[in-house]
Amino acid sequence: MQLLILGGTRFLGRHLAASALERGHELTLFTRGRTNPGLWPEAEHLTGDRDGGLETLRGRSFDAVIDTSGYVPRVVAASAGLLSEGAGHYTFISSVSVYEGNGAGSSDPDGPVGMIADETVEEITEETYGPLKALCERTVEAAFGDRALILRPGLIVGPDDPTDRFTYWPARIAEGGRVLAPGDPAAPTQVIDVRDLAAWTLDMAERRASGRWNAVGPAQPITIGALLDRCRAVIGGGAELTWAPDERLLEAGVEPWTDLPLWLGGDPDLAWLDRIDPAPAVAAGLRHRPVDETIADTLAWHLAHVGDADRAGFRMTEERERALLASFL
Repeated sequence: MQLLILGGTRFLGRHLAASALERGHELTLFTRGRTNPGLWPEAEHLTGDRDGGLETLRGRSFDAVIDTSGYVPRVVAASAGLLSEGAGHYTFISSVSVYEGNGAGSSDPDGPVGMIADETVEEITEETYGPLKALCERTVEAAFGDRALILRPGLIVGPDDPTDRFTYWPARIAEGGRVLAPGDPAAPTQVIDVRDLAAWTLDMAERRASGRWNAVGPAQPITIGALLDRCRAVIGGGAELTWAPDERLLEAGVEPWTDLPLWLGGDPDLAWLDRIDPAPAVAAGLRHRPVDETIADTLAWHLAHVGDADRAGFRMTEERERALLASFL
């Protein structure tokens, strides 16, 4: 298969490219040439910019396109429109965040999505990210019709994640000592390993699947308490989880999701984010590796890349965690 990945040298795109090459696909990457430019010398590299710099794609034909880097509908419309005649299939990587703001918090792939009053807005914020992704989906479907595949992942985790949104927990538990754990240990949580998402995305593109699909994991429900316990079991050492109630953390100014990853602050209006049904995707071939493998591999990657310049770093510092733990005693 002649495959074009828009992106392909960072996180999900990187794992998609690796898997595509392993499967023997003829791979082309379209990037700005700034992130990991030496990766995949066996692939064709096209340099450009999605915002007004698509010339190297003009006139090209591909069996399939996977768009990992679309956030603004105008920009996505440009690539989808340019490639609509020369590409047989277009996969757009969206997000479950498209459901935010729809009132009931339904995650039915064919149900309502978040709206934005001014559809020309292009600034990406917590409020606009989901609605903009939904508008991007619409532009892809308009260009490709039943040749369009929309995948909506939940929190993507694993090796090569520059955001540290999940990495914080294996890394912190490996350090040992008393670990500040947020909220209710019985609260559900959902994560999907980037390698599992990449494999399934390619599977779906290879068989020209269409429609809208949620991509979440693990296959069986897990709580944040169970997940952190698995971190302790996999990593070993002397980490001691100290659970702090939602209200105490919020009163102390701890921000859900950013200061302590996976924690939604006990907000009932957000609880649906960790209760999205993985069953349809599983029935369509999505396979989840054991969470223990994700934990171990994420920690190994972290230890090998501490201090990388392109990583976001941990919001919860050692000093702040120590102060918070002392205040809760």
